[in-house]
Amino acid sequence: MKQRIRTVGIVKQGDNFLFLKRAQGRSIEEPTWELLTNKIQFGEQPEEAMLRALFDFLGVHATKVTLKDAITFIAPEGASQLSNLYIVYEIILGENERLAPMERYSAYKYVSLDELAKLRVDEASLSVIDIENGRESYEGVSRQATANSATVYVDGSSRGNPGPAGVGYYIVGTEGQIMEHGGEFIGFASSREAEYRAMKLGIERAKALGLKTVRFVGDNLMVINQLNGIYEVKNNDLVQIYEDIQGMLKDFEAVGFVHVKRSQNQHADREANLAVDRHFDEKMLK
Repeated sequence: MKQRIRTVGIVKQGDNFLFLKRAQGRSIEEPTWELLTNKIQFGEQPEEAMLRALFDFLGVHATKVTLKDAITFIAPEGASQLSNLYIVYEIILGENERLAPMERYSAYKYVSLDELAKLRVDEASLSVIDIENGRESYEGVSRQATANSATVYVDGSSRGNPGPAGVGYYIVGTEGQIMEHGGEFIGFASSREAEYRAMKLGIERAKALGLKTVRFVGDNLMVINQLNGIYEVKNNDLVQIYEDIQGMLKDFEAVGFVHVKRSQNQHADREANLAVDRHFDEKMLK
């Protein structure tokens, strides 16, 4: 599978995000708005590519560039599939820096999350914003936060690590509606195995619902990075689950794996723990 790697920059002004309007070029479609992105040249480090984009496309320098996250999308490109890896940086500009868009971009603006709904924004930038501004209240997820895909939140719980374990999922549709949620007791397992099995269950439920473009969200950074291809899976107990997941992903048109803080994944966490509680309550009644 081909892979395309990009750096993406988050520049903020208060609670607003810097978005840039793509130059029209030859396309007859309405130009899209996006976060600052750039290719990585041969022999160049990702941070260097990010700094180069600031100067080449905006004519400014940064006082601080901080690595924030990495996300991957698998999307069709013609008859094949293209894996897109986005390395995300948080950027702080100097007080006297003045933006001057050139070459790739024709305009810029700082926009709030509510204002994003009025813009034609590319999928990668939407996903990066989801990472930056993950919400704890899923019932209140806006249309913009899930504009181009359904979102499946997953979590695993192991009491003792290893110990009695459960998995949970919580699915939000493209309109922000709650589509389905639930959990299962999986027996005696480590926390890492529970996280993987939670992801597998979330993918199975997404398939059962007929979803084709899905963003899978979890709070275990190692698992998300492994599914994004950043780290290898070296634990023999997890290899088979990982391979099962890779096989199921072929049934989707596009997927993304996103990491959020634990506080932003409370509903899936609750489903996982409820599954463990139900198992022992039922066992005591027998």
